Amino acid sequence: MLILENIVQDRGSKYAVSGGSAASRADVDGFLKTLKKNRKFAKATHNTWAVILPDGTPVKGDDGESGAGMVIVRMLERAGLRGHVVVVTRWYGGVKLGGDRFRRVQDCVHAYLEARAAGQA
Repeated sequence: MLILENIVQDRGSKYAVSGGSAASRADVDGFLKTLKKNRKFAKATHNTWAVILPDGTPVKGDDGESGAGMVIVRMLERAGLRGHVVVVTRWYGGVKLGGDRFRRVQDCVHAYLEARAAGQA
């Protein structure tokens, strides 16, 4: 499990990104359960996630951040990454970000993919 905290801050909202191997929905559920054992992540406003299963099936969860899971799916498709769940966590800062929230999700996934490519995951 790789967790990168304080990736982006925008108008009070703070973001983190994490990820790890996941070959099934059960693996994703286990990953989320482990992540949320950390009280900080359990209390986050959103834990948006996505995975492309080894058979090519995309699975996502927006966790109240409508459309954000699909942003992650698209980035995983472009990266050719299967069997790996990526979770973008947001702590809401009191100001709505509108469409910028999708850019922040992209920033987080990009940072995760870079860290993974650099051998941190």
